[in-house]
Amino acid sequence: MMIPYECFFKIFNYFRNDYKNLFSCLLVNRQWCRIIVPILWSEPSRDFSDPRLIKIYLLALNVEERARLTPFKIIFPNYPRPLFDYSTFTTHVGDLYDGIKYWLDERREKDNYCTQDDESANAVYDSLVTMFLRTSKKLKYLTLNRAFNKIIFEDLCINTTITCLNFRSGYLDSKVIQRLNDIFIKNTTLSFLNLSHNQLGTGEE
Repeated sequence: MMIPYECFFKIFNYFRNDYKNLFSCLLVNRQWCRIIVPILWSEPSRDFSDPRLIKIYLLALNVEERARLTPFKIIFPNYPRPLFDYSTFTTHVGDLYDGIKYWLDERREKDNYCTQDDESANAVYDSLVTMFLRTSKKLKYLTLNRAFNKIIFEDLCINTTITCLNFRSGYLDSKVIQRLNDIFIKNTTLSFLNLSHNQLGTGEE
């Protein structure tokens, strides 16, 4: 008797936080692999501080998203394309900044011309957020740690999956408030907007 896919999914999903055992099950056969990979990659937020995760997600950037990083001489990971499009499984994107900065530090040690500064970190951050909005068809929760650019703003307005948006740039000026208001009006699925940890004032765009 064959066990239905749905049963396997419920069983493995019950152990979604038991990474060690899930990784072991992942290697049993292709069917289990296809079931477990989406579970493991659905909520990677706790591991975004790991530069290895940033490397994998950078491979998902398209030509335009990579082109925006050209002025900063960003060297992309020289890895073969992953077997899975991991970003498509992501439901929760939290704080990306630490992982980006750790990755840039790592690159700086290997490539003298790859510098670590806020401008380059912001550029990588913007490209990754744009990529998640483009590829993550199951994305429900998104945290933004800086004032978003026009591209991200437009993507958020038409997004049809996000239900919760956390905005934590530190500052809320009139332009940001207007953009957030427009997003909340135009986005048909957004039901929760968290503006805690911010103060009224002028921050960097």
